[in-house]
Amino acid sequence: MATGTAAQKHRRTTWHNWAGNITATPARVVSPASVGELQEAVRRAAEEGLRVKAVGTGHSFTAAAATDGVLVRPQALAGILSVDRAAGTVTVAAGTVLKDLNRALAAQGLSLTNMGDIMEQTVSGATSTGTHGTGRDSASIAAQIRGLELVTADGRVLACSEKEHPEVFAAARLGIGALGIVTAITFAVEPLFFLTAREEPMGFDRVTAEFDQHVTENEHFEFYWFPHTGNCNTKRNNRSQGPAAPPGAVSAWVEDELLSNGVFQAVNSLGRAVPATVPAIARVASRALSARTYTDIPYKVFTSPRRVRFVEMEYALPRERLVEALRELKAMVDRSPLRISFPVEVRTAPADDITLSTASGRETAYIAVHMYKGTPYQAYFTAAERIFTAHGGRPHWGKVHTRDAEYLAGVYPRFGEFTALRDRLDPDRVFGNDYLRRVLGE
Repeated sequence: MATGTAAQKHRRTTWHNWAGNITATPARVVSPASVGELQEAVRRAAEEGLRVKAVGTGHSFTAAAATDGVLVRPQALAGILSVDRAAGTVTVAAGTVLKDLNRALAAQGLSLTNMGDIMEQTVSGATSTGTHGTGRDSASIAAQIRGLELVTADGRVLACSEKEHPEVFAAARLGIGALGIVTAITFAVEPLFFLTAREEPMGFDRVTAEFDQHVTENEHFEFYWFPHTGNCNTKRNNRSQGPAAPPGAVSAWVEDELLSNGVFQAVNSLGRAVPATVPAIARVASRALSARTYTDIPYKVFTSPRRVRFVEMEYALPRERLVEALRELKAMVDRSPLRISFPVEVRTAPADDITLSTASGRETAYIAVHMYKGTPYQAYFTAAERIFTAHGGRPHWGKVHTRDAEYLAGVYPRFGEFTALRDRLDPDRVFGNDYLRRVLGE
């Protein structure tokens, strides 16, 4: 009996991310019910010489959260901790899932200004890797942070903001898990508002020719290009007086099933099994789209469910380089034997002041390429990455890329500022792992 109990006690559990392309087998998994328990877990791991990583819902495609040491699941540290209506802020525990936060804020008549296109991530996981939406004036979730707390390598809780430890605040809003484990985040929020969304099919040549105009004229502009076609779908989201007028049943089915979930799953499975069918499928899918307009509260417009699993690479380019790079990507796909069943997504962001934000210090446009789970993606991503890096691209910290510290130091002017702070806060690399060694150096 004792032998069996010991074996069970030491049996390792394998963790894998949402896409299934990253796995890790930690020495142990902890789920702290309080910040004090988290502090103790970090101190104990450091004494034992084990690395510590916090993992959210696994929506990153990189090994940013992987560890063979102590894996921290912060999901018990969840919920809104306080609301300051006068200051326009809300403080939430780090394990709070964005879906729960958005719904709770809406119930109180509040909203984030901008968000990404899914809301399954924890707030700390989303901000630590640079999750963003699209926006002329606002984009990343991390840029909406007004303060945060994190447990450092020595087990202390460090609070930071623009006024308190500002050098830590500048970096830790998007810390890739390298500076500590975030326990609470204070976001700027505003009174709940309405967005009117207009979706419209548009040719590739037209949307690229008019790209700057669309970005300038709309608060939130993005588009999807369907490889193997000259077809795109554009989305413009702008504030309106309301009232709510959600999508009708037919248009909701087209968006949620044909392009995102059930039917899209079947189409991708066929494309994986018979790649030759992909171009014809892409032409049919892209032509199935029609213009539609609807109005709703922000998270219902910005986000949508995503059940089809995929692997993704995304690069942030100087905004003025976007059109040239996208045309090069299309030309590469057109002349190659590649068969791409997922649309390519294009979004924008204003410059921000976060040390390692993909939009740090420059107006930014994003190109995201995807491949259906289980489909070989290396050839496509390698060819795309070659184009993106030639334009000074910065890879999304939570999505597939092959860049290392030497490259990243060249595209982030404040890279040395971040690594110096890491040396100060975590000299023994308690929060280190193979991914951080590659992207930040030793």
